[in-house]
Amino acid sequence: MYSLVTVKDVVRIPPSQFGNPIEKVALEHLRQKYEGVLDREIGFILAVVEIDDVGIGRLLPGDGATYHEIVYKVIAFKPLKMEVIEGEVVEIVDFGIFIKLGPLDGLCHMSQICDDFISYDHKRSVMVGKKTGRIVQEGDLVRARIATISLDTGSRTGKLGLTMRQPFLGKLEWIEEEIKKLTEEPEEVADDEGKSM
Repeated sequence: MYSLVTVKDVVRIPPSQFGNPIEKVALEHLRQKYEGVLDREIGFILAVVEIDDVGIGRLLPGDGATYHEIVYKVIAFKPLKMEVIEGEVVEIVDFGIFIKLGPLDGLCHMSQICDDFISYDHKRSVMVGKKTGRIVQEGDLVRARIATISLDTGSRTGKLGLTMRQPFLGKLEWIEEEIKKLTEEPEEVADDEGKSM
């Protein structure tokens, strides 16, 4: 889920940048430090968009820089457990598929792709269902549910575990087939004497 989040932090302004507009300098420092970083509380920080407030600078002994408490806004992507997402299959490996979900990738283990025995076809680099013959390959659009989340603060990646083994999840073509089956008119059933009911 994407959101606009208000954050508070302290920014160090070195003496070499005194005389420049403080908001501009602070925004540059914040963008360098936080854009593209994953935070457990906020999520994946896509952009620092604006500064709301700059506090009065404080000095520390032995350091010529000023330290300012800054209140600013970021655009972040934070996946939520049980959230239903749509994404593109970007990689297929022998144990599952990786799905691009905005700035992060999630893993759908082969046991969680569908209610069929799935095997990896090394020659074609696809996942194939044994009974259904359904194929998942790179570039396919899929709908999945986030089952597990592991976000490490300060890194640029997180681990998302996905499942597609629920109704109306999976490859978008499969979902369309399911909906079509549900919306088709049932055929009339004849009784023993040949009369329709």
